[in-house]
Amino acid sequence: MTLRVEFHFDFGSPNAYFCHKVIPAIEARTGAHFDYVPVLLGGVFKLTGNQAPMMQFKGIKNKNEYMRLEIQRFIRKHGLVDFKMNPHFPVNTVQIMRGAMLAKRDGFLPAYVDAVFHHMWEAPKKMDDGEVIKAALDASGLDGTAILAGIQAPDIKDALIANTESSVARGNFGSPTFFVDDEMYFGKDRLRDVEEEIVAARVRT
Repeated sequence: MTLRVEFHFDFGSPNAYFCHKVIPAIEARTGAHFDYVPVLLGGVFKLTGNQAPMMQFKGIKNKNEYMRLEIQRFIRKHGLVDFKMNPHFPVNTVQIMRGAMLAKRDGFLPAYVDAVFHHMWEAPKKMDDGEVIKAALDASGLDGTAILAGIQAPDIKDALIANTESSVARGNFGSPTFFVDDEMYFGKDRLRDVEEEIVAARVRT
């Protein structure tokens, strides 16, 4: 039986970016392949009543400060020296997430994901502005004009909605979320658990 490992992500989450940078090492150690599943985080929040941590914990003394500390620890641990906080955060990701659906359908998702995460969290830009998106994709060797045209297709829009609804139905409430077969894990801090479950699941089968 083939083990299915899924990464449900939205480019608007810095924690999803961190996971994206760490996943290749897990794949190399385990031989597993992570299937990238685009979801719209705003849609997930709407369906679950969840909020971004900066809003969820607003007014709670020391909570957001501690979360920033944990981010810095993760960055140091994994050597993620290219990370820069996007000054336009939070970014409306509907266009770039539809772009991920298009890229997945047309077979260039890995290149697209690398490009968009780069322009969100390494050379940060306002990635909810169509002209900015086009220029960023063009600079990364992709066809920004074709992608922006393609994401207007009803089937692409519907596919992102379907992905989001299906992910929530399986238990998702945010990004990054992982599934190892049907076992769900949430957050960058569960990557070790994800790896351990991949190994354990292979032993069981």
